[in-house]
Amino acid sequence: MPVVKHRDLSFTQNRELSWLKFNERVLAQATDPTMPLMERLRFVSIFTSNLDEFFMVRVGSLIDMDMLTPDKKDNKSGMTPKEQVSAICAAAAPLIQRRDDIYRALMGELDNAGVTEADYETLTSTQKVYLQDYYKENIRPLLSPQVIDRSHPFPHLKNKALYAAALLTLSGKPQGKKAGGKQDKPGKQDKPGKPDKQPPADKQPTVLGIVDVPPSLPRVIMLPGGGVRYIRTEVVIAAHLKKIFKIYDVVEQAVVSITRNADISLNEEHDDDENPDLLNHMRRLLKKRSRLAPVRLELEGKAPRLAKRLCEFLKLDAERVFSCACPLVLDHIDAIEKAPKALFNAPHAPVYPDYLIPDAPVWDQVVQRDVLLFYPYQSMQPFLDLLRQSTNDPSVVSIKITIYRMARNSAIAKALCAAAENGKEVTVLMELRARFDEQNNIDWAMEMEEAGCRIIYGPEKLKCHAKLCLITRRERGGLGYIAQIGTGNYNEKTSTLYTDFCMMTADPVITRDAASFFENMLIGNSAGEYEKLLVAPFAMKDRIIAMIDEQIARGSEGRIRVKANSVTDRELIDKLSEASCAGVKVDLIIRGICCLVPGVPGKTENITVTSLVGRFLEHGRVYAFGEGPEARVYLSSADFMTRNQDCRVEVGCPVRSPEIKAFLQDYLALLLSDNTRAWRQDAEGVYTRLHPGDAEPIDAQAWYLTHPVEFEKSVQPKRKLKDRMRRLLRR
Repeated sequence: MPVVKHRDLSFTQNRELSWLKFNERVLAQATDPTMPLMERLRFVSIFTSNLDEFFMVRVGSLIDMDMLTPDKKDNKSGMTPKEQVSAICAAAAPLIQRRDDIYRALMGELDNAGVTEADYETLTSTQKVYLQDYYKENIRPLLSPQVIDRSHPFPHLKNKALYAAALLTLSGKPQGKKAGGKQDKPGKQDKPGKPDKQPPADKQPTVLGIVDVPPSLPRVIMLPGGGVRYIRTEVVIAAHLKKIFKIYDVVEQAVVSITRNADISLNEEHDDDENPDLLNHMRRLLKKRSRLAPVRLELEGKAPRLAKRLCEFLKLDAERVFSCACPLVLDHIDAIEKAPKALFNAPHAPVYPDYLIPDAPVWDQVVQRDVLLFYPYQSMQPFLDLLRQSTNDPSVVSIKITIYRMARNSAIAKALCAAAENGKEVTVLMELRARFDEQNNIDWAMEMEEAGCRIIYGPEKLKCHAKLCLITRRERGGLGYIAQIGTGNYNEKTSTLYTDFCMMTADPVITRDAASFFENMLIGNSAGEYEKLLVAPFAMKDRIIAMIDEQIARGSEGRIRVKANSVTDRELIDKLSEASCAGVKVDLIIRGICCLVPGVPGKTENITVTSLVGRFLEHGRVYAFGEGPEARVYLSSADFMTRNQDCRVEVGCPVRSPEIKAFLQDYLALLLSDNTRAWRQDAEGVYTRLHPGDAEPIDAQAWYLTHPVEFEKSVQPKRKLKDRMRRLLRR
């Protein structure tokens, strides 16, 4: 019999409920009066899309788990999968209600500011005529209404697609011609007799009618008249349901949306004859995802009988039905045209670091000293320049890189293609299993392979989430290397929206480890040994635990600071609790999920948990063990989550530059001092937003928007380096 390890649950909380608290903090940004109205509305949209993905992935996986291992208990809360789903639904309902209230209030404020979402009933006669013509010409020809009966089976409702649905009854005797072509005379009535017994309205036989909202239609229709006035397309379609189902009476109606399980089993066995490689296997799984079981039903408006009927078809429990006053999909916000600029944040353009020389080869500057880029305050351009210059440099022999997520119009992918076409050896470890980016990665993998890149897909059953690039150049003394290590993806778009770090170094130990990493990935060895890099899944957690032990040995002189997206790994949580009990001061800066509850006497009383939610998504991972020049500081792709530490290939890199190490420690200190955008978790697991009160307001993100990151400027390149740069530019 296996030994069951009983975990102490007194200082931990459920992962899913912790995530809902994070999304609640996101929603709270929409109530911030210091933020422009359209930006506040965007936070409502972010909250909604976050919740959509949460139900698709996390709730979907719990429902699957309940079927396979119903008695398996969460090691942070002791709940079974079914209990977790019930707790999630109970916690989500009041959040949705609050979202609806905030949306309604914002719509009122935007109306006063000249941006109005119109109701169909309140349209002017001119607007109604305009919409009627628009409907006839552009919408009605695309609609495919259907009633559900014996001849018309229940259709497949796509994940998060919008539908106008109605509960219908056959109307009374239709007006018009009788059989034989004779017209009823005006005022003529049937012969008097015993009246037919009509059942009560709620007992009348009904059928279900459904009309899809075609995705080819625009999300909003701009209306004539003053100001910015629009109406959502689904509202127009819903307003025409009586005409669409003309032989029926509408009993109840609503715009509805189904959320489906998106947690496809990426590691399921596949038939080698039908799917000879991972790329074809992923194509098959992506088709499967669109058919997975429903996990949630949403209705805009209240229609209880309609909801009940839909649940019967979808086989959904009532607890997973949510009636909303807010639109079910909020991507129409970006379609609102001509909103006044004052309703948005002032645009931010990432800057080229002033400690780098734009017209000098990046390679030569990195060889002189390590270079740190801090997104989104600084541009990704220096790294892009390094890639482009390497593409044209005849001395560069190879480029190796890991890819998890990339932009749809990726300059990085294009540079890699150009390098391969120029005869460089280009190796791309492409992760096809990056959830919801699978198709984009498949498309790029095919294009890069056609250009001559070598494409590999990483170890079997392990996602490669590492952010690592290695460039090799032939020089007089042999081969030279530059490694780039990142905390975020090679994605130009998100580099302007997420806070992340990109470090470029010619350090021989780190570049040697990077070369070993790619050698190991090419032969499928995920258990390789490295001198300085932390590499999951076989070594990173052990090395982290060893560094925590070093701080435990120092007792009250010990210091640990970790910035990450989430903390869920039970071993690391228990080790941090051990450090707290030894007197080590531990500060966790965790944007999202944190299953560790701080401040619990005798367990986590020396631990603080801070969450920063602001204009930019806090995404960078930084670990610091100790303080000052002797501290061990790492940049990493990994969170303190079980999936990162045990189920993925991840890379953490030591920061060896004294300048960069000092900067990162100051950065962590500034985040911990934030009293404007920061939230602090208490011993009950409750987050409270910090306020400056009488103290000086500190907003870390605003600070970096107005204070450039400063390092000593690069040494001016010598004449021969300038000449080489000119040759590169000419190519």
